[in-house]
Formats: sequence, structure tokens, C-alpha cells
Amino acid sequence: MKNLAHALALTILCSVIPVFAADSSEQTRVSGDLSFDRILNRLTEEYSKGLRMPVAPLPADLQTSPDDRLWVTVSAAGSSERTKLLEAGMDIVEIKGGKVSGTVHKDLIPAFAAKGVVLASKMPLSNHLAAHMKDFPAADAAYHNFKETTDLLKALVAKNSDIASLISIGKTIEGRDIWCLRVNSTANGTQASAKPGAVYIGNHHAREHLSNEVPLLFAVWLLDNRATPEVNKYIATLDIYVIPMLNPDGSEYDIKTGSYKWQRKNMRVNADKSIGVDLNRNYDSWFGGEGTSHSPASDTYCGLSAFSEPETMAIKKFVEARKNLKTLNSYHSYASTILYPYGGSNNEVPDVKDRKVFVNMAKQMGLLTGYYPEKSSDMYVATGDGCDWAYDVGKIFAFTTELEGGSFYPLATIIDKAIKNNIKAAVYMLSVTDNPYKAIN
Repeated sequence: MKNLAHALALTILCSVIPVFAADSSEQTRVSGDLSFDRILNRLTEEYSKGLRMPVAPLPADLQTSPDDRLWVTVSAAGSSERTKLLEAGMDIVEIKGGKVSGTVHKDLIPAFAAKGVVLASKMPLSNHLAAHMKDFPAADAAYHNFKETTDLLKALVAKNSDIASLISIGKTIEGRDIWCLRVNSTANGTQASAKPGAVYIGNHHAREHLSNEVPLLFAVWLLDNRATPEVNKYIATLDIYVIPMLNPDGSEYDIKTGSYKWQRKNMRVNADKSIGVDLNRNYDSWFGGEGTSHSPASDTYCGLSAFSEPETMAIKKFVEARKNLKTLNSYHSYASTILYPYGGSNNEVPDVKDRKVFVNMAKQMGLLTGYYPEKSSDMYVATGDGCDWAYDVGKIFAFTTELEGGSFYPLATIIDKAIKNNIKAAVYMLSVTDNPYKAIN
């Protein structure tokens, strides 16, 4: 994940939600009307009434766990300097001019000093959140939690059972299903298909809730528009997969108490009792090399080995079982960028023709979203990246879309515009999935 804020002025409109999270005493409602436009309108109405975060108690072993992370700002002008900060255990969240800001566990601060890193400022992460989240509603349920996401996917399949199916590609650390919606007019479930495949993945990182909304609502849009000539053509000729929530454990933990936990990783309990592995540092692509932290306390901890986590192992098995996959989009937040390989190396993709495809596709998706296209490692080098791995293992043209927002928890009013523009980019990806080299013709 590249969780950095590029300075792009973006106009924010209204929000989306097809389901509404009520208090624990109420039954969650899922509307039978799955019209994309009606879903947008319904959320606008619900949001204007005030939204509520689902509240549930923390597990007993986590109730008294303090958050020992600090919010720090450090001078770091170039990619190589930022990469070294990542290796020291910093999770870089923002780049502004020659300075970067992000989180560091308090136990790693001495190592920073030993390396001669001078902190321009530091404060407890809780203080930073209190100072920068004053405009949030008291509680925010505009985004889909795991149950709402699951219910919506099942409702979509029930309504479109002739072309849509739902499969679990694996289980998380805490035993939740990792759901994948498949759209294919001639194959369902895990049946093989010779049609060129496209896959959209959200929520590698728990706190990036917008990254679930975009692929999830793209699925709603796709099925709602199935009868239009363009969409019907893609459904008839392609094998389309949407995995909106890869990290449901972390996402549920992040919202569990009604106060956001700033959770990035999954819910692995490490040997030192710290929580989590960064899923987008856990792929077998230069695993454990530049730009990764080997400290379990770090938000960018890569894990003990490549694919040590069931969530990334699920993606590994999913991709390796589908040789027909041609394109992939992995959604993150909040840098407003379209990133292409390599992220784990300063080297260029060696195949010149493939490199041109990456550049041209990223440029086109950038035009459609208003995001900035660039090679992933131009920000910093970060090994263990899923898109690097997907390209190297399967020659899949894999992109990281860093969504907009200005923070991990933007007002829910951002969702409408982000979804509409990213649907345009998602459709563009479908348009070249049959032959990505069309992007350079």
C-alpha cells in the first residue's frame, strides 16, 4: 500500500450505502432494491439523518492493550530516504514537500536516534487523531462492515444467479470467509473458464474502508447495468472477479468500539503479543527486502515468511488456479494515485512492451479518476507487494489504485465521487482485459 497524500484538489459530493447498520438490538436491513442509483440516493437520505458506528466489545485480551504508536514527522526528501524510514519501522502516511509523517511504535524510537534520524515532531497517535478528526460525525456507518458486505454480495447473486456466483477463496486468521463475487455468463463457482479474467481486490489494509466500497459498488453497478450493450459484452466475453474485503478481521477490529483504531494489519497475534502483519508486505516478491520492517510492532511488519498469512495465501491460490487472469486492480487509500510495478525495486519492468502497457493503462485510468499515474517505487521502495507478485508470477497487468480522501477516515460524503470515477477506470480495465496490449496500439 502507498498511503500517501498527493495534493490533488478533488470536489467531494455525497455518499453511498445499500445497507444500514443499526444498533445491536436492531436487525440489519438490506434493501431488496439493488439499483445502483437508488443505493446512492438511499445513502444520502440516511447520512442526512446521522449515522451510527456498529458497537461491540473488544475481545478480553485486547481491552486493556494501550496504543503505543506515535505520530512523527521526519525530513526525508527522496525515495531512498523514505525507504530507509520504512525499514526502520515507520509507516509513512503522508508526504508533504521534503517531510514525511506517519506512525512509529514507541519502542522503535531509540533505533531511529541510533541511525541519526531527527524527528521534527512527535506525539501520541491518539493526540493526532483527536486533533484531526473533529469534523467526523459522532459515529459513522456509511461504510459496509463485514456482515453488510456479505449480505449485499449474497443479494446480488440471488438476483443475478444466471451470471453471478459467490465463492469463499479462503478463511482469515479469525475464521471469516474471504468472499469473491464472480460474473461470468458460462461458468460459475470455481469452474474453469478460458475467457480472459479481470480481478478487483479491496481492503488489504483494515483502516482503508473506502477501498472496500469502490469494488463492492462496482459490482452493484456492473450487475445493475448488465443489459446495456457495453456491459453485456464484457459479461459475455470476460471472467470478472470482485474481492471487496480481503482483510475483514482487521476491518471489523478497526470499527469495533465506535472509535477508529487506526488498524492497518490483519489480526495475527505475533510472538511478542503485538497484533498483525501487513498483508501488502507479505507476498513473495523480494519478500523482506527494502522498505519492509521486521519488527512485529511496526504497522508495516512483513511477517515471518512470504504468504505466512491466510489472507495472502488465499490470493496466491486464487491467482495460481486461474491462468486466464489478465488484469488486476488492488484498491488502497489515500494518495490519489495509479501505481504500477515495480514497487519493490527501483528497476523497471524488463519487458519493454509490457512496460508501455503499464504506463499507458495507468495514464488512462488517471485521466478517468483524476489521480496521478506513476511507478510505485517512485514514492519509496516497498517489497512484498501484491501487484509486483501478480505480474511476476502470472504476467498479470496489476495496478494499485490509491483512492482519494486526505485521511483514512474521510467524511462519508467522499464515497459518491470516488465510486463514480473509479467505475470509469474499472470499466476501462475491462475494455482491455481481452488483450492488454491494445493499450499501446
